[in-house]
Amino acid sequence: MLVNLILWIILGAAAGWIASMVMGRDAQMGALANIIVGIVGALVGGFLFNVLGLPGDTGFNFWTLIVATVGAIVLLFLVGVLRRAS
Repeated sequence: MLVNLILWIILGAAAGWIASMVMGRDAQMGALANIIVGIVGALVGGFLFNVLGLPGDTGFNFWTLIVATVGAIVLLFLVGVLRRAS
Protein backbone atom coordinates (compact mmCIF):
# COMPACT_ATOMS: atom_id res chain seq x y z
CA MET A 1 0.00 0.00 0.00
CA LEU A 2 2.74 2.47 0.97
CA VAL A 3 4.76 1.59 -2.12
CA ASN A 4 1.72 2.27 -4.34
CA LEU A 5 1.21 5.66 -2.69
CA ILE A 6 4.85 6.58 -3.22
CA LEU A 7 4.69 5.48 -6.87
CA TRP A 8 1.55 7.58 -7.49
CA ILE A 9 3.23 10.60 -5.86
CA ILE A 10 6.24 10.09 -8.13
CA LEU A 11 3.94 9.88 -11.17
CA GLY A 12 2.20 13.07 -10.04
CA ALA A 13 5.54 14.81 -9.58
CA ALA A 14 6.66 13.75 -13.06
CA ALA A 15 3.41 14.92 -14.64
CA GLY A 16 3.56 18.25 -12.78
CA TRP A 17 7.19 18.76 -13.74
CA ILE A 18 6.55 18.00 -17.43
CA ALA A 19 3.52 20.32 -17.43
CA SER A 20 5.50 23.13 -15.78
CA MET A 21 8.22 22.75 -18.42
CA VAL A 22 5.65 22.81 -21.26
CA MET A 23 3.95 25.90 -19.79
CA GLY A 24 7.26 27.69 -19.09
CA ARG A 25 6.76 27.80 -15.31
CA ASP A 26 9.46 25.39 -14.22
CA ALA A 27 11.58 28.13 -12.63
CA GLN A 28 8.59 29.34 -10.56
CA MET A 29 7.57 25.95 -9.17
CA GLY A 30 9.24 23.72 -6.63
CA ALA A 31 8.97 19.99 -6.09
CA LEU A 32 5.92 20.21 -3.81
CA ALA A 33 4.06 22.43 -6.29
CA ASN A 34 4.88 19.96 -9.09
CA ILE A 35 3.49 17.09 -7.04
CA ILE A 36 0.29 18.97 -6.22
CA VAL A 37 -0.19 20.15 -9.81
CA GLY A 38 0.46 16.62 -11.07
CA ILE A 39 -2.03 15.00 -8.70
CA VAL A 40 -4.77 17.58 -9.30
CA GLY A 41 -3.92 17.48 -12.99
CA ALA A 42 -4.47 13.72 -12.98
CA LEU A 43 -7.99 14.30 -11.66
CA VAL A 44 -8.65 16.99 -14.27
CA GLY A 45 -7.14 14.89 -17.05
CA GLY A 46 -9.08 11.81 -16.03
CA PHE A 47 -12.31 13.79 -16.10
CA LEU A 48 -11.55 15.39 -19.47
CA PHE A 49 -10.48 12.13 -21.09
CA ASN A 50 -13.62 10.37 -19.82
CA VAL A 51 -15.79 13.19 -21.22
CA LEU A 52 -14.06 12.70 -24.59
CA GLY A 53 -14.72 8.96 -24.43
CA LEU A 54 -11.09 8.04 -23.86
CA PRO A 55 -9.83 5.94 -20.96
CA GLY A 56 -8.63 8.00 -18.01
CA ASP A 57 -6.75 5.99 -15.41
CA THR A 58 -5.61 2.61 -16.74
CA GLY A 59 -3.18 1.81 -13.93
CA PHE A 60 0.39 2.83 -13.27
CA ASN A 61 1.64 3.15 -16.85
CA PHE A 62 2.68 5.59 -19.57
CA TRP A 63 -0.92 6.35 -20.62
CA THR A 64 -1.76 7.51 -17.10
CA LEU A 65 1.32 9.78 -17.16
CA ILE A 66 0.03 11.31 -20.40
CA VAL A 67 -3.47 11.81 -18.94
CA ALA A 68 -2.02 13.41 -15.78
CA THR A 69 0.33 15.63 -17.78
CA VAL A 70 -2.44 16.87 -20.10
CA GLY A 71 -4.62 17.57 -17.06
CA ALA A 72 -1.78 19.42 -15.35
CA ILE A 73 -1.20 21.53 -18.47
CA VAL A 74 -4.89 22.43 -18.55
CA LEU A 75 -4.76 23.25 -14.83
CA LEU A 76 -1.72 25.52 -15.21
CA PHE A 77 -3.34 27.22 -18.21
CA LEU A 78 -6.54 27.91 -16.23
CA VAL A 79 -4.58 29.20 -13.24
CA GLY A 80 -2.66 31.54 -15.56
CA VAL A 81 -5.90 32.83 -17.08
CA LEU A 82 -7.42 33.44 -13.66
CA ARG A 83 -4.30 35.24 -12.42
CA ARG A 84 -4.31 37.55 -15.46
CA ALA A 85 -8.03 38.24 -15.03
CA SER A 86 -7.67 39.41 -11.42
